[in-house]
Amino acid sequence: MMDWLRGFVPAPMAASRIERLRGCLGALVGLLLTYGVCRYTVGSGMALPLLIAPMGASAVLLFALPASPLAQPWSIIGGNIVAALIGVTCARTIGDPLLAAPVAVALSIGAMFVLRCLHPPSGAVALTAVIGGPAITAAGYHFVISPVALNSVILMLCAIVFNNATRRAYPHPQRARANAHHTQDKTPLERLGVNPDDLDAVVRQYGQVLDVSRDDLEGLFQRAEMHAYHRRFGEITCADIMSRDVVAMRFGSPLQEAWSLLRRHKIRALPVIDPARRVIGMVSDLDFMLSADLDVYNGLAARFFRMIQAPTRMYADRPEVVGQIMQRGVRTVFEMTHIVELVPLMADAGLRHVAVVDAERRLSGMIAQSDLVAALYRGGLATG
Repeated sequence: MMDWLRGFVPAPMAASRIERLRGCLGALVGLLLTYGVCRYTVGSGMALPLLIAPMGASAVLLFALPASPLAQPWSIIGGNIVAALIGVTCARTIGDPLLAAPVAVALSIGAMFVLRCLHPPSGAVALTAVIGGPAITAAGYHFVISPVALNSVILMLCAIVFNNATRRAYPHPQRARANAHHTQDKTPLERLGVNPDDLDAVVRQYGQVLDVSRDDLEGLFQRAEMHAYHRRFGEITCADIMSRDVVAMRFGSPLQEAWSLLRRHKIRALPVIDPARRVIGMVSDLDFMLSADLDVYNGLAARFFRMIQAPTRMYADRPEVVGQIMQRGVRTVFEMTHIVELVPLMADAGLRHVAVVDAERRLSGMIAQSDLVAALYRGGLATG
């Protein structure tokens, strides 16, 4: 009995204060704009309400839970319109509201499952179409267009603008599963641990609706694995394993000089820094091969390699300095980053080298794949 009663105790909220404030502010702005636009476009003289009550529940999902599968654009648009259509139809064909109301909600849920647009507030939309009052009953199918469809579209557009303006991706993106080599092989981290097929099988066995996307569920599981690895390997940071005597280039360094340094030091990549030693790019032996008309590689072979490997990369016809062929926007890590966080970057993303920066984002070292392998090997021996 006590275990059953504990089920009524709410679980702690994991959302930060900023996230809670963002949800409140988003709902305020979204509903204000929805009501204002409807009043401007439709006018206030109509018998139908300009803003229906289920939009308040939709606002909770769109602004407080924007990552939920139940809060995506197709869910609110498709769910609300389908529910409104079914609700009006039931109200017109079933004389007794006592029967029409539950039938409308039940049929709406079934339709939303089929159309993959499950949206909890849509159940209230179907109910409103049946028992919303004489004005809604008299409006018939016009209720589907205004206010239901109009409210839904405006609120959804507000959610897109507000969530993205506050740095929350909406619609919530689905992560690509392809590996760095664009083959059918699973990523290195998935070959020995839990992979997407395992997760899909468990979700199918669970058989219930999850209020979290499948990709987010996978991401949470991977973060939990990283947390466990962090605990296992102790506090080994990037500063502990990085090479400190780093050879770096400037944007205007000649290509021949960069190529000579790569060969002399038997390395495959050089960081490119600005006068403040902040990393602005990376140049590797692959970048030389992708650049046609360089004296360091045969021109015909370079053109062929460039054509089949990177048809979208834009380089000067005859590049002369490092800045013309370097990779921009490269990933960097801080000195105090735990080495476990390098594993997805090098194993799955395919990075061969990662630049390490200090607290002021100045270059302080480099880590190659071999450095990470050696560190994990020694860490495994120490904990084995």
